Amino acid sequence: MMREIDLTDGDIRQLNRILQRRDGNQDALFTVTNPMGRHSLAAGLMDDIEVQIKGHVGYYCAGMNKHAQITVDGNAGVGVAENMMSGCVRVKGDASQSAGATGHGGLLVVEGNASSRCGISMKGIDIVVQGSVGHNSAFMAQSGHLVICGDADDGLGDSIYEAVIYLRGEARGLGADCIEKEVTDEHRATLQGLLDTAGIVADANDFRRYGSARQLYNFKIDNVSAY
Repeated sequence: MMREIDLTDGDIRQLNRILQRRDGNQDALFTVTNPMGRHSLAAGLMDDIEVQIKGHVGYYCAGMNKHAQITVDGNAGVGVAENMMSGCVRVKGDASQSAGATGHGGLLVVEGNASSRCGISMKGIDIVVQGSVGHNSAFMAQSGHLVICGDADDGLGDSIYEAVIYLRGEARGLGADCIEKEVTDEHRATLQGLLDTAGIVADANDFRRYGSARQLYNFKIDNVSAY
């Protein structure tokens, strides 16, 4: 059974309390209406539930998500899915700065464009952007995948560690220590799996792969699993 929560006169703390099931409910499906760009919606969720937010959201929506499936039927402000651990966050519109920042796991899908610093300091999250990304995306990205179906602005992958970038369009410029790398059959299979999971129709053969030249930090192959 779907539980609907109207935020026209609602309280954000009460909403998150309900979604975090701290009120004792066992509901698994939620619809949030009239979000009106409010901040920190559906933050800190830790259960395997589905949340659909009908409208635009403000800063830090779905932050620290764990297990939940969250869909935003609109645009998202700064830091959507920041520091998420698992689960899936889908933005039907565009995402502002720092989408998926410092994310440790899970999948973030942006069906529109993502602004600057998308995937900054990502630590294992997978991010798929159907459109283009802004400058300094994947800055200091440590682990995980950033898939860009459109173009990338300047500074892509600046100071990147061991994260992997797949780009179908053009990069205005690569950041320090970010270089184009060979795409193997294994890479194509991984990329196609990400695209399919994200529900985006695209051919992995059309993408180029970028990663670290390993010149800006003390890389040791014995520690590769730590990155």
